[in-house]
Parts: sequence; structure tokens; C-alpha cells
Amino acid sequence: MENLKEIEEREFKSFFKDLSEGNEARRCNYTTRLDTYGTGCEHDCKYCYAKSLLSFRGLWRPHNPAVSDIDEIRKVIKKELTPHSVVRLGGMTDCFQPAERQHRVTLATIKELNRAGVGYLIVTKNKLVAEDEYINAMDRGLAHIQVSITTTDAGISKRYEPGASLPEERIAAVERLQREGFDVSVRLSPYIPQFVNIDRINAIKCDKILVEFLRVNSWIAKWMRDVDLRPYTLVKSGYKHLPLAVKRNLISKITGFKQVSVCEDVYGHWKYWKENFNANPDDCCNLRVFKKK
Repeated sequence: MENLKEIEEREFKSFFKDLSEGNEARRCNYTTRLDTYGTGCEHDCKYCYAKSLLSFRGLWRPHNPAVSDIDEIRKVIKKELTPHSVVRLGGMTDCFQPAERQHRVTLATIKELNRAGVGYLIVTKNKLVAEDEYINAMDRGLAHIQVSITTTDAGISKRYEPGASLPEERIAAVERLQREGFDVSVRLSPYIPQFVNIDRINAIKCDKILVEFLRVNSWIAKWMRDVDLRPYTLVKSGYKHLPLAVKRNLISKITGFKQVSVCEDVYGHWKYWKENFNANPDDCCNLRVFKKK
């Protein structure tokens, strides 16, 4: 019988995932996902869908995440990825979680992707992405960066995303990446209205914002008992969601950006945003057009 360590090791062999048959690839401008860290994320956010999925299977290990083998990553890049495609770095975990300061696997992966001419989408809650070493390593023609901001309140951040950089640190990271000429977006994700001062969000000096609303399953509801989740009345695929009318009202308050897009899990809502709202109807991530060299 397998012990927990064997199960975790087996699970993490899937650090690379082909998304070409799933909704994610059909709605976004990437077809693959690569996790440089796995089976847990030190940010340990209470609203995280990946945490709920891995906790259900007994595989959530936030204080000791698995670390990808850079030699295996090189093999995957050479065999599975093609120039001018885009891979998402991190899906089940944050590729810039604190472990990166020690292991630097994400940095090594970025350098390998640069050499291969493969674009990469980084989604992170950590200020590390905008520090000098990473600014210097990332290719402005290949890198797409979304910095997630869930709250503008430091106290709420410490309670619900204890391992992540503080909100103002992330906002500073966004603004530096914007000044440096990167394809960067604020990712208001998950958008929980009572967590956010929308005037502070609108004041961020960045051209683009991507909004993703909270989705609630039984695990997330348990971890967020002190949040009023009664407005989440629409049930789809095991999650509770806000009704579209509520989402539309919340989106109308976002005014400080040149381009606004919504990342959506509910099919009917996704169709509405695609046909009536999103800056790029064919890519809810609204990535800058990839330019061949």
C-alpha cells in the first residue's frame, strides 16, 4: 500500500499538463500548463480552488511543496512546446511562492523558455516577479504577467492569504512591470467585493485588468465562514457563483484601466463577457499579441 510520500510523488509527475481538450485552452491563449512547484503552495490562500481540490485528496502540503526537476522541465520544453506558443507557469500552485527564493526553478525555467522562443504566462501573488533578477531575465516579447490582487487591506490579506506578498507590495510590482514595458495585468482574483477598496484598484497605474470572481465549494465555504456567501446563489458544477446581474454591477465600478476582461467559469456568463465586453473576445487573458522574432 502506498504511503503519503509515494502518493505525492506520483501526483507531482503531472507537473506538465496539456490543456488542448479543456475549457481553459478554448477560452485562453495557452494550451499547456507547467507547475514549477506542486502538492501545496506556501501562500496557502483560503479561497484557492487548487487548495480545495488537493486537500480533498489529502495532498495539500503548503509548508513543504514539491520542487520540479529542471532537467525534466528541459525535456518537456524540448519535446512538448513549440516556438511562438504560450505556456502558463503555475496553475495548481504559484510559481513565485517563497520557495522560489531558495530553489529558483522558475528562474531557470524562464531562461529555458527564452532560449526555446516559447511564450509564458505568469500568474502570481508575489512581489518577487518584479525584482531585478527576474526583470532582467524575462523577455519582453515572451513574458505575460498577471499579478493577483484579492484585497487592498493588509489585515485581510494576512488572514486569507498568509504567505503572499502584501497588497501594496503587489501593486508596486504591477506598476514597475508596467513602467518596464512588460505585458502586465492586474488580476483581481478572486474578486470578493467586501475585500476591496475599488477606488484603490482603479488608481493602479496599469493599462489592463483581468477580473475573476470567487467560486465557492464546500471546502472554501468552510475556510471562509466569516464572509457573507449568501449572494452566491447560482450553482454550477459543484460550485456556487454570483448571478450575472451582480457581476455586471460590480464590473461597472472598475474604471481605471484602458482594457478590462473577465475570466469566467460559468459557460453562459463566459459567453456574455466574450460577446459583449472582453477587450479580446478570443482570449479572456487578453495577452499582448505574440510577435515572432
